[in-house]
Amino acid sequence: MRIMIVSDAWSPQINGVVTTLAQTSAWLGRNGHEVRVVAPCDFPNMPCPTYPEIRVALFPYRGMTRRIAEFQPDALHIATEGPLGLAARRCALTRRLRFTSSYHTQFPQYLRSRLPVPIALAYRALRAFHSAAHSCMVSTPTMHRELAARGFRHLVRWRRGVDTQLFRPGDKSFLALPRPIAAYVGRLAVEKNVGAFLRMHWQGTKIVIGDGPERRKLATRYPDAVYLGCRFGADLVAHLSAADVLVFPSRTDTFGLVNLEAMACGVPVAAYPVTGPIDVVEDGVTGALDVDLARAAARALKIDPRACRRRALLSGWDVCTREFQAHLVACHQHAPSGSRTRPLERGAIETEPVRYAVSCRSANS
Repeated sequence: MRIMIVSDAWSPQINGVVTTLAQTSAWLGRNGHEVRVVAPCDFPNMPCPTYPEIRVALFPYRGMTRRIAEFQPDALHIATEGPLGLAARRCALTRRLRFTSSYHTQFPQYLRSRLPVPIALAYRALRAFHSAAHSCMVSTPTMHRELAARGFRHLVRWRRGVDTQLFRPGDKSFLALPRPIAAYVGRLAVEKNVGAFLRMHWQGTKIVIGDGPERRKLATRYPDAVYLGCRFGADLVAHLSAADVLVFPSRTDTFGLVNLEAMACGVPVAAYPVTGPIDVVEDGVTGALDVDLARAAARALKIDPRACRRRALLSGWDVCTREFQAHLVACHQHAPSGSRTRPLERGAIETEPVRYAVSCRSANS
């Protein structure tokens, strides 16, 4: 199939959404499909206020229409609800193309942490966005139940995965720091609740891997932690696998890919019993869930690292990609009764077919 994925989140961003879409696109290509990712770097764009590494596409509707016309996708997936997602949705509805969508981010809670926008109002807008999709893919059963309770329909499950060849147990002596070592890995942003990790009582060392708008403030307020900045690939794995426990303080993530990455490295997870961790971390087996983060981290130290690794091995990206593919819907098939599907006309510029193509540089976790 020719599969088009539209996402406002893409390289050079580093987050779970980008990792998920990049891995899924790559595996779809390996399975013989032709994949085109449409991202902000394909359009004039500007930095997002307070998040300069996030680029926001400017007036993308005409460019989106042209790209869909040129590529003629058999299946269209809209991954995000930003300017590109809105443009793709509008184009699909105008042309009577069926599409799928996915819910990656607890946007109402993120927005509320910055602006006095009622959560119910934000959910109403998101519900309207996703209601036009043939199905909306969500990552966990808990997220499915929460969105269903808020009136979302046509929800289906799309699990997340981990690269178990890259993320694997390593040498604990890589970090010559007082133990036990508790690690945070992710963006340093207000919605990630990193302060809860840095405030918790801990006898050993706290390391922070990542960067973001809150780094300077956090480093000033909590100078005893070791701030290692962003790490990538094998270097990230070396640092993560050398930790004794991963602490995941977020209360708003829909999944938290880093939890699976830590487990793949044989590192147990400590987290709050909230959406995301509650479906990923098996309390007492692969980590600890507790309303007291310090207590969870102390309990997680007793977890068998081999159990964490075994759990991660069940979540390869190949399995998750097949699940995503099974939920896709043909753009032109089964048009509503009494309506006429108006196919897009190809543009004057023909594109050379490729297995997996984006005009941005590759996105990796």
